[in-house]
Amino acid sequence: MTSSRKLMAVIDDDASVRKALTRLLRACGYEVEAFASGVEFLESSHTGAPDCLVLDVHMPSVSGLDVQAALLDRGIHIPIIFITAFDDNAMRERALQQGAVAYLRKPLTEQTLLAAIATAVGPKRKHDQAPG
Repeated sequence: MTSSRKLMAVIDDDASVRKALTRLLRACGYEVEAFASGVEFLESSHTGAPDCLVLDVHMPSVSGLDVQAALLDRGIHIPIIFITAFDDNAMRERALQQGAVAYLRKPLTEQTLLAAIATAVGPKRKHDQAPG
């Protein structure tokens, strides 16, 4: 493991989706932490903040939008790629207005997800820039 590998957090209540996304991202050279819920992610004590979240919108208890709001309330700005089986214009607009990089409908193509991740972790992302 090298420190230059980007850390992705996959947050989805569907175990098969978590497993598939984790395998894909690891095969592409990313470090991956997977979480079964927004609560599990928010309560986790990982060693470093992820470089990007791949976050399901609809989950029991705490939605993906709730996770986004909680992070923003804490002053944490991590690029988020929302994934959803239920496309909703109001939710899409809210997510994007709050800074999400992408809002993608399941089933995802690998190319679409990887392109969104490349945008999220690219060199010009705000969260990567040093304070001026």
